[in-house]
Amino acid sequence: MVAQVSLVSLWIPIVLSAVLVFVASSILHMVLTYHRSDFAKLPSEDTVMDALGPLSIPPGEYVFPHSSSPAEMKDPAFIDKVNKGPVAFMTVMPNGMPKMGGQLVQWFIYCVIVAIFAAYIATRALGPNPPYLSVFRFVGATAFIGYSVALWQNSIWYKRAWSSTLKSTVDGLVYALLTAGTFGWLWPA
Repeated sequence: MVAQVSLVSLWIPIVLSAVLVFVASSILHMVLTYHRSDFAKLPSEDTVMDALGPLSIPPGEYVFPHSSSPAEMKDPAFIDKVNKGPVAFMTVMPNGMPKMGGQLVQWFIYCVIVAIFAAYIATRALGPNPPYLSVFRFVGATAFIGYSVALWQNSIWYKRAWSSTLKSTVDGLVYALLTAGTFGWLWPA
C-alpha cells in the first residue's frame, strides 16, 4: 500500500493557491476588460426600472412567466404568456451599490474550498514525493472542475450567453493552472 500524504500537511499550498487565485481573479476582472460585455444594457432601461421600482420586489431569484407545477405549464393561459413574452430569469439584488467586502470574503472561502477538494483528490491518488506533473495533473483537473465546469449549466438551462461562460471557463483554467502549479511546487517529500 502506498503511503498517503495527509490533507493537513497541504495547508500551505491550499492557502497559497487560494491567495494566488484571488489575486489573479482581481486582475482578470478589474484590470482586463473582457468581462465588461458579459451583461448587456436593457433597451429602455429607465422605463423598465421605473416600472419595476414601485413593485418593491424583494431580493431573490425570479422567472417570468412563472408556473408552480407541470400541470400549470400545460394551461393555455400560461402557454399564451410564454409565447407572448418576454420570458426571463431575473436576479434582484438589494438597492444601492454592492458591498464588495462580503462577496470577496465568500470568493476567498470558495477558493480555499476548491483547493481543499483538489488536495483531497490528489492525496488519495498520490504518495509522498511524486513527480511534479503527477501532482499538477490531479490538482489541476480537480480545480478546473471546481472553477469552470459547474458554470456550463448556466448556459444550458438558464440561457446565459455561451460567450460569457467561455470567458469564465478560461478564467477557471487560469485559476486551475495556478492551483496545480502551487501544489506541484509545495507537495511534501
